[in-house]
Amino acid sequence: MRPSVIILAYNSADSLPATLASVSALTDDIHVVDSGSTDGTPDLAKAAGAQVLYHPFESYGAQRNWSIANCPIRYGWQLHLDADERLTPELASEIAALPEEQATDGFFLPRYLQFLGRVLRHGAMSPTWHMRLFKSGKGSCEVREYDQHFICTGTTAQLKYSMIDDIRMSLSEWTFRHNRWADAEVREQLKGETAGRVGAKLSGNVIEKKRALRQMYNNLPYFVRPFGLWFYRYVVRLGFLDGMEGFIFYTLQTFWFRFLIDAKLWEARNLRRE
Repeated sequence: MRPSVIILAYNSADSLPATLASVSALTDDIHVVDSGSTDGTPDLAKAAGAQVLYHPFESYGAQRNWSIANCPIRYGWQLHLDADERLTPELASEIAALPEEQATDGFFLPRYLQFLGRVLRHGAMSPTWHMRLFKSGKGSCEVREYDQHFICTGTTAQLKYSMIDDIRMSLSEWTFRHNRWADAEVREQLKGETAGRVGAKLSGNVIEKKRALRQMYNNLPYFVRPFGLWFYRYVVRLGFLDGMEGFIFYTLQTFWFRFLIDAKLWEARNLRRE
């Protein structure tokens, strides 16, 4: 298999070279969709042989769907990445060994987080699963504002080897972005829309199972559930084995971020009653 690769980028000069290098032996058809970088990201992409397109950012779902519709891809399979995600050599080899013609229409890829330089291996988030490799015409991105996943209309399977999400931003930038994403998640929950979204199904695929568990979490009481989630991931699922980097990540992502969402939901619903 030789897929066309589509990468979303914005001020990604620190991480994009590793992403491009990880797919360079897999394909000669790489497209970087930039949303207005000012740090030389487009020049780096062009120097590496990628085709660069520009599109203003609205949301990740909208950006991904615009990329699917507008990138002049040459091959029958598409592999979608962010500029801070890289394939491990094992995953690149696994994809290259797949037959071009087959009954499966899309593949879920396992993804590990690299946070403050350390790959996290525990906490029930290692790995997470993402539909990123699919036949052209079989995949699109759901329209959620936050935590978007690709939907494949066809048969799916899971690959064995992983990609790495290398989070290189400072903690100041990380918390700034998560504050915005908390707003996006609050808007999603208040709208309560289901059209164009991955369904929640415990007996479904890996993303549908995740959505079912998230739905169960959302039914728990505000402000209590972030404590429970932190305890589950950090203690029960051994997140403490990921060292100080893991302690910082699980406390910020599992507790602080989820507590912030609860506080914003409480605020929004109180304002509605006034």
